[in-house]
Amino acid sequence: MTGKVFPSAGASRIVLAASLAVAFLFLPARRVFAVDCSIVKHDPPTEADSALLTADYAKAEGLYRDELAKHPGDPSLATGLVHALLRQQKVQEAADAVKASLTASPGAAALVTLRGEVEFRQGMPWAATDTANQSFKLDPCNPRTHLLIASIASISSFYAVAQREIATAHQLDPEDPDIRGEWIGTMPLEKRIHEIEGSLAAPSGGESEDLRHMHMYLDRLRKLTVEPHEPCHLVSTTASTEIPFFQFLYDPKHIRAYGLEVKFNNTSARLEVDTGAGGLLISRTVAERAGLKPFSQSEMSGIGDQGYKPGYTAFADSIRIGNLDFKDCTVRVLDSRSVLGDTDGLIGMDVFSRFLVTLDYPMRKMLLGPLPPRPGEAIGAEPGLNTNDAESDDSGTSSEAAANGPHDRYVAPEMKDYTRVYRVGHDLILPAALNGAKLKLFILDTGAWATSISPQAAREVTKVHADHEMEIKGISGKVEKVFTADQITFTFGHMSQKVYDVASFDTSNISKSVGMDISGFLGAATLKLLTIHIDYRDGLVKFDYDANRGYKF
Repeated sequence: MTGKVFPSAGASRIVLAASLAVAFLFLPARRVFAVDCSIVKHDPPTEADSALLTADYAKAEGLYRDELAKHPGDPSLATGLVHALLRQQKVQEAADAVKASLTASPGAAALVTLRGEVEFRQGMPWAATDTANQSFKLDPCNPRTHLLIASIASISSFYAVAQREIATAHQLDPEDPDIRGEWIGTMPLEKRIHEIEGSLAAPSGGESEDLRHMHMYLDRLRKLTVEPHEPCHLVSTTASTEIPFFQFLYDPKHIRAYGLEVKFNNTSARLEVDTGAGGLLISRTVAERAGLKPFSQSEMSGIGDQGYKPGYTAFADSIRIGNLDFKDCTVRVLDSRSVLGDTDGLIGMDVFSRFLVTLDYPMRKMLLGPLPPRPGEAIGAEPGLNTNDAESDDSGTSSEAAANGPHDRYVAPEMKDYTRVYRVGHDLILPAALNGAKLKLFILDTGAWATSISPQAAREVTKVHADHEMEIKGISGKVEKVFTADQITFTFGHMSQKVYDVASFDTSNISKSVGMDISGFLGAATLKLLTIHIDYRDGLVKFDYDANRGYKF
């Protein structure tokens, strides 16, 4: 999380708990074209369709509602209405609209898929998995069913399944803007540029903010064709290391966060260890000292109410972390003299997604080691830093795909007791039970000091009060409305922790960005008690707790 939470109270000890029984996706490749599927042919857009495509969501909502009143349960009209509502973040209204349409047209495959899309957005991917399977049995030719399956597969680290499903969805309906957008992301660089240019030339329903970021991304891709860079790679002779943490302090007695020393072109910087952030983010001051020149413009955001902040990407000739040396790595630069407080920047742990990462908080150190090779691999993938370069990612949808193709989650025998988590970009997302009942999604976030929760989720299990003393701020500034939730027991993985006076603030912007309802963050006040092992490649996390080791209460 590119933000910090300063708590007003502490938390109790961690205890072992039963593992949460959450259904994660495992869908085999589907032989869709073994049946007779027709390519979708679209009628000319209606006035409501045009309003949706030009991002006039409120107008589209009204028009679709008017038509649905005349034709209850019509799948096409219901789909338009629900998509207009979701674009406005009216998630509960979207769920109500799906329910009403299914009542009018029970068993309609398109409406069942639509229910799965809403369940996914509600932060219930386990329910969306069951719904996707149900819809596929009703109609294996529905392209949006394949898009839904791809979305669930992707967050579950089944990248090969996701890419096949996206390809199938695009074959069935190449004109659907959502399907086309996902399909473009699987293309190699030159093809991707061409397809993005075509996509931006026609209305696709994207908000102005999304379109602005897509233009920035396109500019970056174009520059990469003119000034190509090799993926960030390891040049050291060792692929393992152990690095001590240093501490950022509130004052001499209170630890705020932990960090690593990172050298950019031999210029030292103190970066906070942050599983809630992505890539390497440094201040303009550090970038100028290291001689990093702007490559492409970008924007960054995090916790706070002030929106996006300007920045740029740059390439570091060399980066040294511990005894590991890397070459030609992308760095994101916030166009500001500092990032957060006294930190020089943030280091998202996803940069080590080609390593097995161990954050040993009791012993205050990080360990990096090799990932277990997949079946058929002599050794694991060549280690490097995943610095969010446009030509490198863990799903294998770009440069890796050209050589080896994307891969599905592999659980090595020695990792069978790891917890399977969802992953969206750099975020590791865990289902957590609240007070033993409500199951919600939380981001694993070492960059936030306190574990936090949205007021909406907190009110389902406890009382919530306004808090004028607590301060929460991040890259996007200060959070204006802060609350405190009474006692909540969080159960996640094999752990359970009772937390008092839980920090609470609105997480709707995070949910919108992730594409699923996120109810809060599991912060460092909880995680500092644990040794955390992370396999980003396969979406696996293991929490170890030893009451006789490290911190005690």
